[in-house]
Amino acid sequence: MKKYTYTESKDTRSGFGAGLLEAGRKDPNVVALCADLIGSLKMNDFIKEFPERFFQIGIAEANMMGIAAGLTIGNKIPFTGTFANFSTGRVYDQIRQSIAYSDKNVKIAASHAGLTLGEDGATHQILEDIGLMKMLPGMTVINPCDYNQTKAATIAAAKYYGPVYLRFGRPVVPVFTPEDQEFEIGKAVMLNEGKDVTIIATGHLVWEAIQAGEELEKIGIDAEIINIHTIKPLDEEAILTSIKKTGCVVTAEEHNRLGGLGDSIAQLLAKKQPTPQEYVAVDDSFGESGTPAQLMEKYGLNAASIVLATKKVLSRKVYQDATVA
Repeated sequence: MKKYTYTESKDTRSGFGAGLLEAGRKDPNVVALCADLIGSLKMNDFIKEFPERFFQIGIAEANMMGIAAGLTIGNKIPFTGTFANFSTGRVYDQIRQSIAYSDKNVKIAASHAGLTLGEDGATHQILEDIGLMKMLPGMTVINPCDYNQTKAATIAAAKYYGPVYLRFGRPVVPVFTPEDQEFEIGKAVMLNEGKDVTIIATGHLVWEAIQAGEELEKIGIDAEIINIHTIKPLDEEAILTSIKKTGCVVTAEEHNRLGGLGDSIAQLLAKKQPTPQEYVAVDDSFGESGTPAQLMEKYGLNAASIVLATKKVLSRKVYQDATVA
């Protein structure tokens, strides 16, 4: 098992703030809009350096999406900023009609996604956003795993033409990916090569998958671990190559089991490589108030749950092999 270490922990939303500033320095067409959550979205540095390229829309998220779509007509590259719940559920019609259907070059920056929003509770902890956004034709969906990858993803999104949904969060998590990484939209990252099981994770669950891999190694299970930062378009080649080798897969995400990364992979496997699969995800429920750590444990979104899912899928793999024989 390849060893991953870290010297600091940072929130991924700060990676977005750093990436937005860098993207703004690289391209004068990059502009930012916010729905009264400048501090939460870490837009302060961008505003300080480029005050004329920032638009405070206020608590009017639907209006923000319409304005962003309009700005693209003048060749601007707008990044909209608010919580993931307000970036999707509250404004789905505007995104569908004015951005996705019209193929506008808008980047929807969505912070505080998933259970790790914590104490704000179920009304703010959207767990359906990946499903909502990946169903829109032409929408790219990105869910990076740490500060460095979020910064790189933001810069890459600014260079990419087309609507992008960029998802990140509030809690501090280990920073373990390279600071100088090249972020390639639609390209999976191999974290550890293995032969017994494929573990595919996204967002905050990537670090948990690494921790699970270390625990599995102690009991003789060699896990292949893949970081899927781009959920749409999905790196089908990387997934199929791995699963053809290992014969079973565990998917891990901070999202509803229905409609997320796991479902995308299940559809792929059903069409091209039927394979035993286990999900580590929220099991079709809303969240609740609590600390991020408490909620991740209660809803089974941690390394221990990935280990259990791996043992379960391996038992199905053994049974399947025995049946074929």
